Amino acid sequence: MRVLYVTNRICWPVTSGAHLRDFHVALHLSRHAKLTYLGMDSTDDGSQGVSEEPIEPFGDARVIRVRRSAGYTPGKILRGLIGPRPLNLLHYDSAFMVQQLEQLLADDSFDVVQIEGIFIVSYAKLIRRLARRALLNCDWHNIESENMSRYAENSPGLPRRLYARRTASLLRKEENVLLQTSDTHTVCSERERQELLGRNPNLRIEVIPNGVDVASFRSSSSETGAVRRNLLFVGAMHYHANVDGIRFFAREIWPTIQRLRTDLQLLVVGADPTAEVLKLRDQPGITVTGTVDDVRPFYRDALAAVVPLRVGGGTRLKILEAMAAGVPVISTTLGAEGLDVTNGTDILLADSPKDFAECVAALQPDSELWRNLVEAGKKVVRNYDWDVVGDKLLSFYDSSRAALNRQTVPQ
Repeated sequence: MRVLYVTNRICWPVTSGAHLRDFHVALHLSRHAKLTYLGMDSTDDGSQGVSEEPIEPFGDARVIRVRRSAGYTPGKILRGLIGPRPLNLLHYDSAFMVQQLEQLLADDSFDVVQIEGIFIVSYAKLIRRLARRALLNCDWHNIESENMSRYAENSPGLPRRLYARRTASLLRKEENVLLQTSDTHTVCSERERQELLGRNPNLRIEVIPNGVDVASFRSSSSETGAVRRNLLFVGAMHYHANVDGIRFFAREIWPTIQRLRTDLQLLVVGADPTAEVLKLRDQPGITVTGTVDDVRPFYRDALAAVVPLRVGGGTRLKILEAMAAGVPVISTTLGAEGLDVTNGTDILLADSPKDFAECVAALQPDSELWRNLVEAGKKVVRNYDWDVVGDKLLSFYDSSRAALNRQTVPQ
């Protein structure tokens, strides 16, 4: 099987949840299919062009990097503010990407073309026209219009809320283009599957959840005798949902925890923290690490992973990683949505600052509750191992291609 994987990012090095999904899905495909990975990469110097640079774990897979400017041009900003397409999609328009797609698809020899969500919508119709025989699958990391609508609800200031609402409306229109253009769709959760089916009940949609490298994270829980005094928040710290969540936690929840549990510290671990996140260092008991080479060591002395998210979509890999590492998770209901978890059994859910703080304060290392959450969490992640997820995707390709071929057989 020949697969073209088209995405708005180069997934190596892995620095965010979106990178993780791209990396592990593409890695599995590279082991079971002939993979061409076409991704976009930003440069601060404004240079643009195309290069081929292998990603070592992908073996002999072809990796093509399309470079674009990291900044927003004045023209794109103006069009994003007053035009029919949102700025965050205009940011990924590239003549070099069009050229590469035209070259790659000239012989229409790919069996599957997978496009990674809304940021590739500019190229969907081109791919459909050039790759008529290929199965075109759209992989939804989340439903971006829903994500932006939630952001609008929690944004400070009327101008920002109005801009977010407008962007959400425009994104929904672009999402509908993807729904109409693609043969099939893969989403991270059943909730998102039902959301898209609500727009068109005839869509062929499969749940391909986010996953975790269980074996890799299992080693994080092997250290015995660790003094577990840290609360851990992990994520890309420039991503607006993470920024909102950790600022909310630091402002509304952390002071109460400090009064109840003077022994605890809060570690914020993740790439590219914004100035707002870095400022949290001024609060007693909070450490912001910035970019780290490996998050796994931070789980070894963690009492719990906290996921106080109020906005965002998709499913959270940070929850799966913590469970695989043998660390209990305390989350908002929204933070854990889409995952097959049960409050009080394998996770603790709390939506008010008071309830969240009390959940943290009540959790003692190596207590019966702590041990039960750890063991139940390890059982949950068995079904989310990336090999299980990757095999499910390949099976979906096979069944969808067979169904598509039946539909196109002349009568």
